Amino acid sequence: MPALRRPRAPGAPFDADRRGRSLRDLRISVTDRCNFRCVYCMPKEIFGRDYAFLEREELLTFEEITRIAQAAARGGVRKIRLTGGEPLLRRGIEELIAMLAEIRTPEGAPLDIALTTNGSALAVKADALKAAGLDRVTVSIDSLDERTFQAMNDVKFPLARVLDGLEAAHQAGLGPIKVNMVVKKGLNDKDVVPMARYFATTPYVLRFIEYMDVGSTNGWRLDDVVSADEIISRISAEMPLEPLESTATGETASRWRYSDGSGEIGVIASVTQAFCSTCTRARISTEGQLFTCLFADAGYDLRALLRSGCTDAELDGALGGIWANRADNYSERRASLTPGSRRKIEMSYIGG
Repeated sequence: MPALRRPRAPGAPFDADRRGRSLRDLRISVTDRCNFRCVYCMPKEIFGRDYAFLEREELLTFEEITRIAQAAARGGVRKIRLTGGEPLLRRGIEELIAMLAEIRTPEGAPLDIALTTNGSALAVKADALKAAGLDRVTVSIDSLDERTFQAMNDVKFPLARVLDGLEAAHQAGLGPIKVNMVVKKGLNDKDVVPMARYFATTPYVLRFIEYMDVGSTNGWRLDDVVSADEIISRISAEMPLEPLESTATGETASRWRYSDGSGEIGVIASVTQAFCSTCTRARISTEGQLFTCLFADAGYDLRALLRSGCTDAELDGALGGIWANRADNYSERRASLTPGSRRKIEMSYIGG
């Protein structure tokens, strides 16, 4: 494990990375399993019936996840996002959330705890998630057209059950709630304006995500990307938009509001408008690999460190040292790289 550049005073944040970026956000994948087979994430032809998912003993335990989160909080992390796979498939997820909710920063503040989900289990779990200490959820909905929605999740899961989950999360107080739509040309880009129109008068903030080249199994091509500029142009032609200022350093989405005051949207443009320079996020995979970029080709084994009996100081040193040596800027370099020239970790393994 890399060592810290210099001794760190107790309670002091980790050193910034080699590009001056501080660690503020930690995304933790709690399972590599999902009940959807979304074509841009876990295509059925790869993740079929015989696909070998991780065994239970390979997964980080809740106690191990909590130790990592505690170390991250000591080093400057203020937001935790639970991802997958589908995180609500992890048995006892409410117990983990309750453990994370007990963590305090050096200043004594709780962490902001969020979760990204496909929404399939939200209708039955929303109240328990809130009671455990979850602050908010983000729900993936790629179309409001039933045929397109089911074609994209590729397991014929009905849209109505996800919308029911969205309402249950709202009633439980898991907000502000964001809705993510991955836009792929020729598949669901015709639904950009209908999605904007539908969610404009709801309590939910809709975010459009450019189709990204995460992993190597989704058949990504640049020609399939609908750019942020085109998304904004299409919506604004029917529902005029005005730009909004970012609310925090490292925010992934550019924000826009409707001129009539009905609401706002966000656009995540990792492909056409790289935001590497302000990225404050690290990711922990299901079995404890630390990745410093969504498009990474290798991680750092924290599970082995934890299971070797490391002290908190050793864990802090490993996390801080890895971050201090970080220089990732894949999205800024994408255009100069030969397609397929480097292996990338699958989104279902690292989380979004």
